[in-house]
Amino acid sequence: MKIGEASRVSGVSARSLRHYEDEGLIVPGRCSNGFRDYCQSTIDRVLVIRSLLESGLPVRLIREVLPQLTDGCDAGAEVVRGEFLREVQNYRDRLAARIAILSDQQAALDAYLRQARPADR
Repeated sequence: MKIGEASRVSGVSARSLRHYEDEGLIVPGRCSNGFRDYCQSTIDRVLVIRSLLESGLPVRLIREVLPQLTDGCDAGAEVVRGEFLREVQNYRDRLAARIAILSDQQAALDAYLRQARPADR
């Protein structure tokens, strides 16, 4: 299917599909006229990519493990999935730590604003 149809079927914009290709996340086929040709397995891969990106994972991490997550299961796939899950957990923990710091900063700013405002009496 051409990029317009692939966009409609996957719910991902044509621009995003081109971006995924530029990032090496997908490799659509090419027609004789040079147009991209998306097969169902590429669309399935796009849906996995979209889900991972919406979860906040960086493209770098997705690119590293995507082949093992979407291609057929082999003996090393479980090891890769385990490593991937550890990386995701580490990413989540770093994110939680940043959120905690931001929450503390927000609370400090709220306290400052309460003290700095003249009392509404």
